[in-house]
Amino acid sequence: MRLNRRAEMTDWIAPRAIALLLVMTCAMAVTRATRGADDTAAPSAQVASAAPQPPAVSTERVEVPMNRSGLRRVMLERQADGSYRYIVDYDNGAERAYSPDEFSQLLYSQQTGRPWWHAFLNISSPLGMLWVGIGLLGQVLFTGRMIVQWLASERSKKSVVPVSFWWMSLGGATMLITYFIWRRDVIGVFGQATGWFIYIRNLYFIYRPAGHAEPTVADDPGPEPELAE
Repeated sequence: MRLNRRAEMTDWIAPRAIALLLVMTCAMAVTRATRGADDTAAPSAQVASAAPQPPAVSTERVEVPMNRSGLRRVMLERQADGSYRYIVDYDNGAERAYSPDEFSQLLYSQQTGRPWWHAFLNISSPLGMLWVGIGLLGQVLFTGRMIVQWLASERSKKSVVPVSFWWMSLGGATMLITYFIWRRDVIGVFGQATGWFIYIRNLYFIYRPAGHAEPTVADDPGPEPELAE
């Protein structure tokens, strides 16, 4: 009796907790998408003091993959005379051109000035801790769903899948997708997105009204009578 009561409480709490987490995660994902990066910090004073390079006619410009504090996008530009320079777009909308030496100084100052836990978690600012926390919480939900399913099966002495399993799967997948988007990890996004639709579909089957059940073979009243010749 006590186990059944706990199971009912879990099925009641899990959907509401996961729904709240989904709303918070989606709101943060929208904020992330509108800002284009994880930080709003301005460039360091040492690098900001460098004078911008004069504009020049360019022949080619490619994007440099980078996730650093305050940098929205970095482009490597080859100029008409064969020399190179970096075009840096900041979160605040500013754009600045750096010579290779100046850009190396920017990277060096950011790399050597961050704490050890920034390097361990591969983040560039304290705000990155929030995104890492979302990823860790999503992974906890994703792993915990299997424990919930195992305990439910042990109670029933047969293999069962409780409703909380699908809610935890949906919540964990949503958080992991958000985290992978922040990391710009296409493989992780595709890997979680496929299961995301499966979890939604299973929850639809569970909560849809009984009157909307699809007809089955058992519902067929019988074969139609043959017409007399």
